[in-house]
Amino acid sequence: MRSVLLVLAAAVCFGTTGTAQALGPEADPLSLGAARILIGGGALAAVALVMQLAGRRDDATGKSVAPTPGDRTRRLPALIAVVAGAAGVLAYQPAFFAGTAANGVAVGTVVALGSAPVLTGGMDWVIRRRFPGRVWIVATALATAGVTVLAAATGTGPTAVDPLGVAASITAGGAYAVYTLAGKALLDRGWSSAASMGAIFGGAAAVSLPVLLSTDASWLASPDGLVMALWLGLVTTTAAYLLFGAGLKQLTPATVSTLTLAEPLTATVLGVMVLHEQLSAGAVTGLLVLASGIVLLALASGRRMPRRGAEPSAGHPPGAAVGPRVDVGGAA
Repeated sequence: MRSVLLVLAAAVCFGTTGTAQALGPEADPLSLGAARILIGGGALAAVALVMQLAGRRDDATGKSVAPTPGDRTRRLPALIAVVAGAAGVLAYQPAFFAGTAANGVAVGTVVALGSAPVLTGGMDWVIRRRFPGRVWIVATALATAGVTVLAAATGTGPTAVDPLGVAASITAGGAYAVYTLAGKALLDRGWSSAASMGAIFGGAAAVSLPVLLSTDASWLASPDGLVMALWLGLVTTTAAYLLFGAGLKQLTPATVSTLTLAEPLTATVLGVMVLHEQLSAGAVTGLLVLASGIVLLALASGRRMPRRGAEPSAGHPPGAAVGPRVDVGGAA
């Protein structure tokens, strides 16, 4: 349950992104995304370096989920996982913004967020040979349906959906799946969560610098713009992905991907409380359906975690559960 709560805390940080943008000055999405990754990724890399020099490992959450037979990610060099993860981080933002520009924020967001858990679970199943589990399927279906209802009730996008925009949003969901699986591959090699996130986002930050310099970054010169950039970088990226990586340590990528659907839930609540947006009956229904899927997965994941201090019986590897059980995010 501790790992579940860490991921949910990360999702809350992610969910403040839209409110921070709304309260800040107008900025080019590409420039804003590059600044966010440059600040947040650079800070993640710095945290990882400091922890490495101090000889610390952030393994307080325990052992990671044991690799399953046939897991192909362990055969790949760590450098490939870092490069793939950084590429996923870089690809996510322009693809997400292209999808929302083509079909509106509502449609673009629901396709990206709704496709991410499905794509992550599918990739995890193919690459790591880890079946997401029946509870994950039900919880993901509920959460995705909730996001869909919420977007339909609050969206202002055009009625005609652009297929290229849908493809861009699905690409964003796939990019999220890629860097989630890359981070998990590094954790399974014994990397700390700070080191794995720092390496992936640090690599993305290095590439983001020339992107930022090629855009109009004049908004950074204003106090409001600087505060917005620092919040997006340090809170929605650095703090969020430190929490995300720590939670990913004991959970499967499919489970983590579904839990992060708490992001639109947080964004909607902040929109009502901070930006004074109005919710229709349909939006409230979407929130309740979305929350039910997240709660279902969170409770099921917490119940199936091995209890701290439990001794494995003979014939079971350390950290394995004794007796039959079904792993919510993994194989039986």
